[in-house]
Amino acid sequence: MAALGTGGYVRNDAVEKLPTIMAGVPARRAQSSPPPAPPLCLRRRTRLTAAPEDAVQNRVSLEKVLGITAQNSSGLTCDPGTGHVAYLAGCVVVILNPKENKQQHILNTARKSLSALAFSPDGKYIVTGENGHRPAVRIWDVEEKNQVAEMLGHKYGVACVAFSPNMKHIVSMGYQHDMVLNVWDWKKDIVVASNKVSCRVIALSFSEDSSYFVTVGNRHVRFWFLEVSTEAKVTGTVPLVGRSGILGELHDNVFCGVACGRGQMAGSTFCVSYSGLLCQFNEKRVLEKWINLKVSLSSCLCVSQELIFCGCTDGIVRIFQAHSLHYLANLPKPHYLGVDVAQGLEPSFLFHRKAEAVYPDTVALTFDPNHQWLSCVYKDHSIYIWDVKDINKVGKMWSELFHSSYVWNVEVYPEFEDQRACLPSGSFLTCSSDNTIRFWNLDSNPDSHWQKNIFSDTLLKVVYVESDIQHLQDMSHFPDRGSENGMAVDMKAGVRVMQVSPDGQHLASGDRSGNLRIHELHFMDELVRVEAHDAEVLCLEYSKPETGLTLLASASRDRLIHVLNVEKNYSLEQTLDDHSSSITAVKFTGEPLPRVMHLI
Repeated sequence: MAALGTGGYVRNDAVEKLPTIMAGVPARRAQSSPPPAPPLCLRRRTRLTAAPEDAVQNRVSLEKVLGITAQNSSGLTCDPGTGHVAYLAGCVVVILNPKENKQQHILNTARKSLSALAFSPDGKYIVTGENGHRPAVRIWDVEEKNQVAEMLGHKYGVACVAFSPNMKHIVSMGYQHDMVLNVWDWKKDIVVASNKVSCRVIALSFSEDSSYFVTVGNRHVRFWFLEVSTEAKVTGTVPLVGRSGILGELHDNVFCGVACGRGQMAGSTFCVSYSGLLCQFNEKRVLEKWINLKVSLSSCLCVSQELIFCGCTDGIVRIFQAHSLHYLANLPKPHYLGVDVAQGLEPSFLFHRKAEAVYPDTVALTFDPNHQWLSCVYKDHSIYIWDVKDINKVGKMWSELFHSSYVWNVEVYPEFEDQRACLPSGSFLTCSSDNTIRFWNLDSNPDSHWQKNIFSDTLLKVVYVESDIQHLQDMSHFPDRGSENGMAVDMKAGVRVMQVSPDGQHLASGDRSGNLRIHELHFMDELVRVEAHDAEVLCLEYSKPETGLTLLASASRDRLIHVLNVEKNYSLEQTLDDHSSSITAVKFTGEPLPRVMHLI
């Protein structure tokens, strides 16, 4: 333990010698030989009775999820009846009602992160796939939020899942090393057809009449026929019959999105490749026509009876006619990377274009045919729902901006009764490996002087600790473009820890490179920036007002603790190097009289 005296120095206290306490040991008898040792008694441990699961759920309930982990269109789906949008958030399925801005949640009982999901055509069920060892394909009741069925048929992970339009079957495709493609009779919990696929499959889509489905991936477009596979009267699993699409000169492409046509185009199948090609296959699996999207990369697509939507890099979504592949329009772009959301108070701000701005790539699309809403997920983990009733006058229905990488720390802003508060009551802060600090408030009616921005109902402000934008997009998404300036991506970036000062005026933050920053919370200006440590900062702590001193302690993986004087513009008072390993926690204790402070 270290103590801080009135002069501001830190001294090491001698360790007090604690009295030895021995309980239950009798005094040694004066005998020539010690008594024999008692026999070893083995007693069965008493098992603690687990609390009923219902009781735990009644005490704690999930209210809101701020984040999304959908990496492609397999992680985004829409209920065609209600217009509710479902997406993945770790081991949770978030079901969003965009009209009312309300969430419902389905929690994976296996606590495994989810990898794919799809609504049933009637909207009553959701099928999910998951990651990890022996991943399950699970069916969930949307209304009751409980599991209806669990099907085990994969080893390493499930890449994509889908209901057949007639709801008789579910198709699940495993990861590349899993290589298993299964067709399930989900009401009987059995595999009715199966086959091996050696290449990576990225997406799949069912035909409107449920007679076949199409999978696409690395140099792969394949049509799988269910009627031929399931008409044999056998009790066991039969081989799934598949035929490759005739690609011609496009056989070397990686296809990342597929959608079978609807309505008059039900006999056609549309695919999109990473290289930016939109392809149309006819009923005979022949590549009938293709067009160049004129983008650097493309990643996803979805279709309606009349339209085709293609998601591309730089926030581009191109719209084509389904029957002719004639180009119609572009969807409006979302926010540019590095936008100050607090400045977006008017709808016109969304269409404000900054010179040389970079926009997040589109990674997932789903379409609601009833409301004519297109939901888009972008590579910076933002979601937009666009009203495309009139493609020449597209409007934004709903949007939200989340962290694009790991969230390391959460801090609740303190409550103040007077006017000292810099943030509305109930606000909290988060920091992430995306090099941002975000300010949130879930109150639907916050303080009147805090006007809502057009980008989010919950996000108040984003502080970008670095000027570069390379970490604002999820680098784990396909395809990886690397950093925007062509340099290697720094994997040690990000804000690791933060602490709000007791008076609510300052925010201290430490990053994974050892830098310490101080922001004032009225205007979010950076007051101090110091290269304080040689490794990531692991903890920060302000001294309490009752101690009589205003200090900040910064501890790191480099085994050092720096004590800074807040009143002297965070000047260094003392450095402690007593630890031999990483320091994970630090606390100030002390009394104003006598003026002695301890650092634990």
